Amino acid sequence: MMNNTLSVNLFIWAFLVFSCVLFSCEKDLELIIPPAENKYVIEGNIEIGQPAFVLISQTRDYNQSINAESFDDFYLGGAEVSVSNGAVIEVLDEVCTGDLPADILLQVAEITGLSPTLLTAASICGYIDLDGSMLGAENSTYNLDVRIDEKSITAITTIPGVVELDSMWFDLAGETNDSLGFIYAQLTDPDTTGNAYRWFAKRINAYPSWADYDGQQKDLQYIAPLGSSYDDSFFNGLTFDFAYYRGSLVGSSKSDDQNEERGFFKRGDTIAVKGAAIDRSTYDYIVTFEAEAGSAGNPFTIPTPIASNIEGGLGIWAGYATVLDTIIANP
Repeated sequence: MMNNTLSVNLFIWAFLVFSCVLFSCEKDLELIIPPAENKYVIEGNIEIGQPAFVLISQTRDYNQSINAESFDDFYLGGAEVSVSNGAVIEVLDEVCTGDLPADILLQVAEITGLSPTLLTAASICGYIDLDGSMLGAENSTYNLDVRIDEKSITAITTIPGVVELDSMWFDLAGETNDSLGFIYAQLTDPDTTGNAYRWFAKRINAYPSWADYDGQQKDLQYIAPLGSSYDDSFFNGLTFDFAYYRGSLVGSSKSDDQNEERGFFKRGDTIAVKGAAIDRSTYDYIVTFEAEAGSAGNPFTIPTPIASNIEGGLGIWAGYATVLDTIIANP
């Protein structure tokens, strides 16, 4: 996360580098990035039929490296976290992955979207309603309250009404392609402005015996591809078709995330799809976060301010009105 001063400094740096390329300047440049104020970052969500889940971390200096070892203290324990639906307050249980058996780790990976490999390598602490006393419901508002180090952090999110997908189908990517393609869907948007959505998918069939990861399920969790969210700015109240490519986990070393199959679903895949209606604050966060993630590594891109609905910190407290469906990839 970068403050305004840091954003200006990076813009000036990019401009100077560009000028040097144009005019062949050879003067050495010294970039001094001021330290940013440490803030707590909340990553939390609640979806229909599922308990709330919350991760807490802190912003880090721009030059501070992040690796497997640093994840041991990246997500913080020791907080008091509660969720209220206006009638009931539910205190979430603190759970650290270092204390969990392997079978439970897979369930945690499913809920959190974090890689099972990462969860195994580092002890990550999160907060969840283990007994399921408060599960997400559509057309409901949820208040989040976090107390940590004598600081109070709050947020509000809404799970909107469910919007079902009208249909889904698989189609090949071009006339000359006989096996790889995309998932298409049709949706009818309600005749109210401001609706927004997000798309997730996972392949639930296993890799064949001759492939890497023989017999393992292809995707262990739902994955949202880059550009996973859209709103009804251009199709309010209309029925429309859309398509998505296959997303992959950050840092995946799987061969089908590196070779010509990257981004494609494959003929014969069984694909579980999760579509979700989301509120405006969740949509704004996802769109700005993905814009920043998509420009990472480009020194000529001005950093994107990431929207947040967290009071007293940064991040997102999201509500998902989810619908689930399954499709077999046969054109």
